[in-house]
Amino acid sequence: MNSLLDKMLSQADPSQVPGLSRFFKTGPGQYGEGDKFLGIKVPVTREVVKQCWKQTSWEDLEECIASEYHEVRLAALLALVEIFAHAKKDPALRQDCIDFYLAHTDRINNWDLVDLSCYPLLGVWLLDKDRSLLYRLARSGKTIWEQRIGIVSTMTFIRNGELEDTFAIADILLHHPHDLIHKAVGWLLREAGKRDKEALVSFLETRYSVMPRTMLRYAIEKFPETERQGYLKAAP
Repeated sequence: MNSLLDKMLSQADPSQVPGLSRFFKTGPGQYGEGDKFLGIKVPVTREVVKQCWKQTSWEDLEECIASEYHEVRLAALLALVEIFAHAKKDPALRQDCIDFYLAHTDRINNWDLVDLSCYPLLGVWLLDKDRSLLYRLARSGKTIWEQRIGIVSTMTFIRNGELEDTFAIADILLHHPHDLIHKAVGWLLREAGKRDKEALVSFLETRYSVMPRTMLRYAIEKFPETERQGYLKAAP
């Protein structure tokens, strides 16, 4: 019995499906094309995971991550985060969690699935390890979601006062064509700037004029209004 899957299916709310489908852009040609929803909001999913993660097996996670339903895949990822977080004294189990995550990036196929899972997993795992994996994902990930994992995972580094990887991976993605990467890079640059504004200003000095405008707007969102407008007026 897969209690995580069964509990998620029991929470389905068809009235929420149209709104979620629109929000996550599931129409033809959109980034979430063809994805299916049960109509379960994130707080409900989190509560289900809280109740079920301890008895969730690898087989259960496999079944959930393979689901056609977006929320069930999210539940699998959040359960994986819980298993990883509670395995601080079990490096082998933590490695298994990371291996599972990296083996299923084809199922991590929307921005919320990336953003709610990558930095509590890969970010934490790589705090004391070589981080070239994130550079490879950013540079040559098979999908925009793998590339987004590359930059968003650095949130954990930022929270630990380590900003260099965020700026370096932002540089790799500076000219990426997709708006969802522009937003992610801008968001992480903004977070880095909260820690060290001078470092962000230095990064922007030679790049703001060639950055996608959305990326720039996100990066400077917390700047004083006059300073922010100065960047925006000077940018093409």
